[in-house]
Amino acid sequence: MGRIRVLSDVVANKIAAGEVVERPASVVKELLENSLDAGSTRIRVETEAGGRRLIRITDDGCGMLRDDALLAFERHATSKLSDVKDLLSIATLGFRGEALPSIGSVSRLTLETRSQDESTGTRVEIQGGKLQRCDEAALAGGTIITVRDLFFNVPARKKFLRSDQTELAHIASLVTHYALAYPGIGFELTHEGRELIAVTPVAELRERVFQVFGTNVLTDLIDLGDRTREVPADEESEPNHFTLRGFISPPHIQKLNRNSIYLFVNGRLIKDRLLLHALHAGYQNLMPPSAYPFALLFLNCSYEEVDVNVHPSKTEVRFRRGTFVHDFVRDAVRDVLLAGRPVSNAPLGSFTSPPQVGARLPYSEFTQQIDNVPVPHEVSEAARMEALGGPMAGGEAMGESGGLVPDFRLYQPQQPLAQRLDFSTGAPLAVEPHLPASASGKLRRVPDTHGPLPPGLAVDPQMSLDVLRDLQPMGQLHDSFIIAAGRDGLWVIDQHVAHERILFEQVLRQMAAGEVERQQLLIPLVLELTPAQATEFDRIREELEQSGFDAEPYGPRAVAIKAAPAALGTAEVERVVLEILEISEKELRQSSFEELRNEMAATIACRAAIKINMRLDATRMEWMLRTLAECEFPMSCPHGRPIALRYATREILRGFHRI
Repeated sequence: MGRIRVLSDVVANKIAAGEVVERPASVVKELLENSLDAGSTRIRVETEAGGRRLIRITDDGCGMLRDDALLAFERHATSKLSDVKDLLSIATLGFRGEALPSIGSVSRLTLETRSQDESTGTRVEIQGGKLQRCDEAALAGGTIITVRDLFFNVPARKKFLRSDQTELAHIASLVTHYALAYPGIGFELTHEGRELIAVTPVAELRERVFQVFGTNVLTDLIDLGDRTREVPADEESEPNHFTLRGFISPPHIQKLNRNSIYLFVNGRLIKDRLLLHALHAGYQNLMPPSAYPFALLFLNCSYEEVDVNVHPSKTEVRFRRGTFVHDFVRDAVRDVLLAGRPVSNAPLGSFTSPPQVGARLPYSEFTQQIDNVPVPHEVSEAARMEALGGPMAGGEAMGESGGLVPDFRLYQPQQPLAQRLDFSTGAPLAVEPHLPASASGKLRRVPDTHGPLPPGLAVDPQMSLDVLRDLQPMGQLHDSFIIAAGRDGLWVIDQHVAHERILFEQVLRQMAAGEVERQQLLIPLVLELTPAQATEFDRIREELEQSGFDAEPYGPRAVAIKAAPAALGTAEVERVVLEILEISEKELRQSSFEELRNEMAATIACRAAIKINMRLDATRMEWMLRTLAECEFPMSCPHGRPIALRYATREILRGFHRI
């Protein structure tokens, strides 16, 4: 007897389920996509025990005829495709015909559906892949699919599921994604009777963002608008165009993971490395590499331009013109960030509308631990991490018991502040005296004996070049931070990263023009390299030369540095060259040479910039602020750290109870 045999349908369906149904959220995804393809206007998702005990999805879509309801549980039975040519232009979310039979093979599934063309509906019950019954039933139009006891007959798969909270978080994330992608459809998500997401149909994407995340997120986001780029015709296709819309966060809003990145291609939720890299490239030198933005991106194109049939769960796609798509997304993100020039406001707190509960569920037990720490509204994220016993980003915090007295030195300007700052363009501010409550709860008027504020004081003006140009330095804090006054409030500028940004853009301009200023070393600096570093030196030698280095091989694994960028001190040359070469080969090969040049310029600028704990006189501080105002992006250093914090005038006035 031969050793090769054909698997039974039961085993084949369970194997297919292993590809399609990874966890409860996978079930929700497949069924949600079917509901959307059915033209639903309202979709309700109910779960219990994180989805392992119950998942029920109700929609008001077109429903199915009796014969179709039975046929839907056959493998590769679908209404979406009829010919192999259709695979080249897939316009629906589902198309494989594997979802229902795969789910039914590892659960107890009930399908209740009625088409508008029939007066009665159909109820089908499947258990472990076997048909139990099919009855006629009085049902409303649409479809209800109930999935109970997921993986009841595959205990090996069931034990790999995470906690109920984690599985629920994945489901909530999925429903949130599709709620954002389809603002014209109402979505509900409940877990054991508790409402997590409830959004009604709206006309605009901005309204749906407000519904899901609340005003706190919406006010911080940057609208991409509708951006279009045409791709020229080639030998295989006609001219076409791509459109991109959505929202992104400014660089100072930084997440610890990718969970706040929402990517859609033609309305399909995807996880695409190409688009993630393009988004990351758009934030290059504006955000630390270890941080992630909030992004809600919708890329639309002709269906022929993207292949969605590359992964069983349909979460990955392949673009015909990947380089074009990458550059389009990167440039769109970069352009809107550079145009917005956002500034980091000091965390003074505000009253905002709360987000949907489902939009802030954790993704793991660790994030749940963070979420459970009781922290007052004013406490910083660093203090929050400290409460967990973990490290704090940016070094150790210094409390009042540290014994440090702030070194705040003021210098006397040559002209009075009223003459140095021109407030004539602002609108007069009417300030009402603060009215605190008495012990009886009634308001009592306290006379304002402090005098009026300067006439024409501007409150929270739009961020612009003029705001930066008008900043007037008042002194230094710890010889590290410049304190400056402006029309829109009080500014604190990190002198090291500010100078780093100035030098970074200066080096980039010189590299682009091929005019990097060099200094000849009196004695060539000979560096011994590892085999990996020697290989990288050969590969990026031309880029090093464009960056201002004059280097040549000096023996089997050594190089001689004869010249270096003029901005670098002689003692920094060796460290900068080694830092550039120590970037891993994998990172370099995945990056373009433009990104490599940016990294080189950032490294040079960081080493050449003035350091903290360095005293600056009034002239140097004024030069720093004026030159920073001329930078293309003056609010983030090349490594993504914020350069300045602004204490807005309105918040200062509110703190003193003057508004």
